[in-house]
Order: sequence, then structure tokens, then C-alpha cells
Amino acid sequence: MIEAPASVPGGAAPLALPGRPRVARRAEAGPLRFARFAYPPNALGYCGGDDAAGLLQHLAAGVVDPDLVRLCRAFEGAYPYLERIAAAAAIADPLDRRVVEAYWVGGDLLDEVTPRDFQADLERRFRDRTARAEWPWLAAKPGQGGVPHHSFHVLEVFPRVGLLRGSAAAIVPTMEQCLIRPAQVVGIDGDELTIVDRPLELRDGRLGLGEPRPTTCRWRVRGLSAVPRIAIGDTVAIHWGWVCDRLDDQRRVALERAIARSLVLANTTL
Repeated sequence: MIEAPASVPGGAAPLALPGRPRVARRAEAGPLRFARFAYPPNALGYCGGDDAAGLLQHLAAGVVDPDLVRLCRAFEGAYPYLERIAAAAAIADPLDRRVVEAYWVGGDLLDEVTPRDFQADLERRFRDRTARAEWPWLAAKPGQGGVPHHSFHVLEVFPRVGLLRGSAAAIVPTMEQCLIRPAQVVGIDGDELTIVDRPLELRDGRLGLGEPRPTTCRWRVRGLSAVPRIAIGDTVAIHWGWVCDRLDDQRRVALERAIARSLVLANTTL
């Protein structure tokens, strides 16, 4: 497992909260929810800006301000998907909670994006970065049922645009780390959790989720966490070795369905 850093990047002090304006809970949910899922790869230096500590501090404080919005918009891989989903659903703010939820977890908003618009968006962003022989496969995916969910990006875009290199078997462990999956908390040991999840596997030439297995992940560093309270028995979403969020049954099912949809599509051209 790829571990997140053992300390907050940059060692920055927590946000100074006195005098900082807060917004209503409903308004703050979208940017904060985005940050929960975006922090783990940002802490590893894989995407986003250069202030992972700022993301985590905003999460710990529950504060939404222009600085957090700026940090969210710096995710050049994820944010354009939010813009596409928001435009299709006639939602003005790409960081609206509903849009953020659709991209990271799943839901009906994904199907508001037409195959034509999604294909055009993929062409604008990725055609020049995709090998000539690979582009037709990626371009065809929206018409075959692909939607702008994070699992699509992991299973379809990563392997084709040079973000990952090597045989399918060689890159599966990295894809697994990036693929947001549900897991159950079965143990708590300080900043680490023991969880049971289903790993991404390549078996008989097909990608799928394997049998449940215990493993460990991180949920807190130097007293800061993306999810403030964790209990044994919680169902959580994991991303790059970190717990991003708690999932109720409805959200777990939405995530599982989105992953299953993307896996079926990926296996048509593996």
C-alpha cells in the first residue's frame, strides 16, 4: 500500500479561525467534500496545487473561504469533470455539493452529461496526450455508456494518456490506490485504521474487485483529519491509503454501482 506522508506537507500551522467568516453548512458542504477526496493524492504530490496542508486545515476547521475554493480549482484533472457535470445539470457552481458528490461517489447527475458532450470534453483535454492507436478506444467510451465519474478517469484515462506506463498487471496496484472504494472499519490504532475492502485485481485478463481482505489506512495526521470522527463498523471511502469520508448505505451503493459500470466498460478494451 502506498502510504500518505507521515506529516502535514510543509508543516504549516492550523488555520487561524478567530475572525474568519463561516458560511452556512449547506454552502460549505461542496468545497469541503471535494477537499476530503482530493487531499490524499495532493499530499503525495500527484495532482492539485502545492498546499495540501491548507486543504487538510480547512477540513479540520470546517471553513470555506476563497482560499479553499482556489485550492479546489487547482485540481486540473478533477475540476474540469465538475464543470462538465455542472453545465449539463444547469448548476452554476461546479463545487456545488451535488456535482462534487456525483464525480467522487456517483448518482443520477452523471447521466445528465450527453455522450456527445462527454466525448467532446475528452477530445479537448486528452486527445493530444493519447497515443494515436489508443485514442479511438477512449473516444468511443462515452457512446458505450461512459460517464464522468472518478472511476472512469482511473480505469480509462490514466492508462491511455501517459499518466501510468507498463503492462496492465504492472499498473493495477497504482490504479487500485487511486480508485475510490468503500471499506469497513474493523480496528482503530491511533492515526491508522484496520479496514476490510475489496482490492482491484486483474484476473484472467479482466479487471474486477477481489474478495474482501483486511488492510490498513490512515485517517489522521498530527491531529488533523478529513473525517473528524471514526468508529468501528463505519463504512468509509478510501483513496490513496486515506479515509476520505463516511458512507451511508445509499452513498455506498452509488459508489459501488459507478465502479461496476466503469469496470464493465474498461474490460471491453483491456
